[in-house]
Amino acid sequence: MADVKENIVVYGAEWCADCHRAKYLFDKHDIQYDYKDVDSDPKILEEMLALVDGKNIIPVIKFGDGTVLQEPSNEELLKTLGMQEESPMKQSHDVVMIGAGPAALTAAIYTTREDIDTVLFERGVIGGLAAVTDMIDNYPGFPKGIEGLNLATALQEQAERFGAIIELGEVLAIHDEGMYNRVETTSGDYYARAVLIATGSDYKKIGVPGETEYYGRGVHYCATCDGAFYRDKRLVVVGGGNSAVQEAIFLTRFATHIDLLVRSTIKASDVLQKDLEQKVQEGKITVHLGVATDEIIGENNMVVKVKGTKDGKPVEFETDGVFVFVGLQPNNQFLKDSGVELDEIGLIKTNNKLETNVRGVFAAGDIRSGATMQIASAAGEGATAALMIREYLEDRTHPIQN
Repeated sequence: MADVKENIVVYGAEWCADCHRAKYLFDKHDIQYDYKDVDSDPKILEEMLALVDGKNIIPVIKFGDGTVLQEPSNEELLKTLGMQEESPMKQSHDVVMIGAGPAALTAAIYTTREDIDTVLFERGVIGGLAAVTDMIDNYPGFPKGIEGLNLATALQEQAERFGAIIELGEVLAIHDEGMYNRVETTSGDYYARAVLIATGSDYKKIGVPGETEYYGRGVHYCATCDGAFYRDKRLVVVGGGNSAVQEAIFLTRFATHIDLLVRSTIKASDVLQKDLEQKVQEGKITVHLGVATDEIIGENNMVVKVKGTKDGKPVEFETDGVFVFVGLQPNNQFLKDSGVELDEIGLIKTNNKLETNVRGVFAAGDIRSGATMQIASAAGEGATAALMIREYLEDRTHPIQN
């Protein structure tokens, strides 16, 4: 029987954050693979699509035993390889950080520089939503802007340079056990004198017929991840906030035309609205206000049409793909039985020291109630959280015994 670890082929692209994540995992475990860039040759793209029934989502990974995975999680990759993320020799740590976006990575830079033993757990892409943002124009120090993936990579490298350990796994629960918190993960239990929750948010879905059925076959939630598959195609973007407008503008790099479906009115910032107006004048985007998206229609395994309602009357938009940007939802599933107090929309409540109601548990970034949902402020909160954690650890007199 063929060895699953032999002749591995990774189909990806340089602009794909999930592709970098998969390669990072293989490199970390010294697993050899052949990398094929689907953006470099149409034949490579055709080869990949033939493996996954035409589903336009990367990375696609073919293993030596014939197994094919598309956009696998870190856990799926390790399971397929018959491996488990190796735990550090020391199972108890000063700090366990949940998430590896700008808030946690910044916090880790501060804690590790002061020799505070720090481990981060990330179930998805290192850098979080920042890593899948095309261009970040409002992060201080970059007058010409910086690509989200490049910023995420720089933060990761800086944190690791000072000694931060990044584990590619998922946190399942947190348990308050007196002198420490037990962090239950997919690679075993970790014990932490302090915990920083910085899991951020993920994209919401609109919940209409066809959305789930055609995910990856015309329905997407990340323009920088999948937009390049729609060169010279027509697209629909659903949403009217900052993300929807920003991603619609980005998608004009590839698509011939974009119909922007907005349920009520445009709520993006003035700067983005001016940029949008420019694209409208150029004929690249048409804005449809007051349109509710009702159904996504497909034929031959691909999206062909979006049905909606405007002023009580049905409307239709022919399209090759749909990108949905209707807001974010907090990544808080693992907190169900933790005792950590959440607000009415599921964000974590903290005091002015970024402490939660559970002793030793802190929160920072987009998961925190009252956060401004900006990368710069998430990084700032990460620095503040690190200083508060240091103060908290200094006040404790009974270290954990291994």
